[in-house]
Amino acid sequence: MKKIASLLACLLIAAGLSACGESVPDVVKFEGFAQGTTYHVSYWSPTPVDGKAVETQVNSALAEIDKQLSNYRPDSVIEGFNANPSAESQFVGTEIVDLIRVAAKVGHASQGCYDLTVKPLFELWGFRGDALTMPEDEVLQRALGEVGLDKVAVVDDSHLQKPAGVTVDVSSVAQGYSVEKISWILEQRGVRDYLVEIGGELKTNGHKPDGSAWRIAVEKPLPGDQRLLKILTAPRDQPFAVMTSGTYRHYFDVNGQRYSHILDARSGKPVSHDLVAVTVLHEDPTVADAWSTALLCVGQQQGMRLADAENLRVLFIQQQGDVLVESKSRALEASGLTIE
Repeated sequence: MKKIASLLACLLIAAGLSACGESVPDVVKFEGFAQGTTYHVSYWSPTPVDGKAVETQVNSALAEIDKQLSNYRPDSVIEGFNANPSAESQFVGTEIVDLIRVAAKVGHASQGCYDLTVKPLFELWGFRGDALTMPEDEVLQRALGEVGLDKVAVVDDSHLQKPAGVTVDVSSVAQGYSVEKISWILEQRGVRDYLVEIGGELKTNGHKPDGSAWRIAVEKPLPGDQRLLKILTAPRDQPFAVMTSGTYRHYFDVNGQRYSHILDARSGKPVSHDLVAVTVLHEDPTVADAWSTALLCVGQQQGMRLADAENLRVLFIQQQGDVLVESKSRALEASGLTIE
């Protein structure tokens, strides 16, 4: 389930950082490519930090995550687990097990709509290619027989087991996990004020050198368009992750009907509701990443009930004709966060 890369967010962040004067420390910025998208890291520190060592460690960590979690690499740990025909316990490492646990909890709360084992369905509908394929009901039902995260058993903190044919795709939580991993590296290096962004998914901590808060743009969920929808002001001196999922970046229009790449694992079919974007604000990027996809999957009505039950700060965007309709969860309404 592909996430949304927000160029607007990066531009707004860059503009805000350029205002630093001579009386405040410089902001260190570096960027690159990872996980099929771009990443940007901005940070500053009142004490000396070895910037080259930080950048080297971040790039090394991203390369290692790619080897662990990327489903497009046949040599990755997750694809080795998927391809192994054995139903015996397999070593996958603590990172993948932790992600499975997060996704299982969120998937259960979504009543099975969100599920990490939908990869066969994704391929069946043609979302790995350039054209929609409409599966026959018999074919779809057969594919559904290999879907369900309950088929994947956590043996211990580093081992999983599953039947042959079941495949796990952790892309819906991988960017959130990666953002958290890079944030951890910065903090281990003594950096407390930073912004980390991968493909539009981001986390901030602290504030900018002049004492002002980090400000983050959220784009309008419109196909082929990049325009500002909202600006979020991050809380100072607190971890703050912003994760957005949307249906408008990857879809097929066929005979007047739109087929989104967000698949309901219960039916095996693309979602058909009018919820087009969900932004989750949370201290943990991995948890926020999972919830943004799960809430988008279940739709506005159930999503709002879940967000309120779980005390999640969520901004929902529905598209009703040509009109975008915004709504906020109770936790977001009560948060006091500045959203312009």
